[in-house]
Amino acid sequence: MIGPDGFWPRYLAEHTNPLNRALHLTGTGLAILLLTAAAVTLNGWLLLAAVVTGYGFAWAGHFLVERNRPKTFDAPLASLASDVRMLGLALTGRLEGEFRQYGIPYRRVR
Repeated sequence: MIGPDGFWPRYLAEHTNPLNRALHLTGTGLAILLLTAAAVTLNGWLLLAAVVTGYGFAWAGHFLVERNRPKTFDAPLASLASDVRMLGLALTGRLEGEFRQYGIPYRRVR
């Protein structure tokens, strides 16, 4: 699903703007924290907050920054997996290499 000829390169191509990526990484990170808190406390409101936060930040990045349509609408599971993958790669310093591997321009935050 997220192979060299699949969803992942298209996902990266729609996340070239550093502000969009920052919004995605923030939203995904906060959503993971909220999901963890929901599991620990069994609080359903935290589960709802995780969904709203994760998608809210990501969709703001697409609609307001990149001015494109989020992949969530076309492939929700692949999009979610890619959000988590992008966060992991960013946290380990390997995200720029992924862009380079697929020949996609990587713009840094200035």
